[in-house]
Amino acid sequence: MFSCNKSANHPVPSVPVSTTIDINLPSYNDLQAVSGYAYVEGGSKGIIVYRQSQNVFTAYDRHSPADPTGSCDQALTPQEDNFLQLEDTCNNAVFSLLDGSPIEGSEFGLRLYRTTFDGNSKVTISN
Repeated sequence: MFSCNKSANHPVPSVPVSTTIDINLPSYNDLQAVSGYAYVEGGSKGIIVYRQSQNVFTAYDRHSPADPTGSCDQALTPQEDNFLQLEDTCNNAVFSLLDGSPIEGSEFGLRLYRTTFDGNSKVTISN
C-alpha cells in the first residue's frame, strides 16, 4: 500500500507523527461516514484521513511526492470532480486517496501513516 517505488528514498520528509483525533468532534464530522475524509494537523504539510470502511481509516501526508523540496505552497487536495483523487496543482500530479498510489506525475506514492481505531470514536495516527 505504500508506493510503487519502495527501494529508493521517499521524497516526502519523514516527520514524527503521533496524534489522536475524536471523530465525534465537529471538525471531524465527515469521518462519521464511510468514504468521508478530514484534514488533521501534522506531518510535513498536513495529513488527510480517509475512512475506507466501518473500522478502517487511512492517513496520508498532504506533501506531494512530486514536490520534494516543498516549494509548492498548496498541500494536496481532493479533486473537485473526484474526491478519491488528490491533486498537486503545482506539479500536475495526481494520487489515489484509496491506496496512496500515484496516478500521474510522480513515480512515488503518498507517505502513509499508521492508523488505529478504537472501535468507538478515537483514531490514532502515527509513524
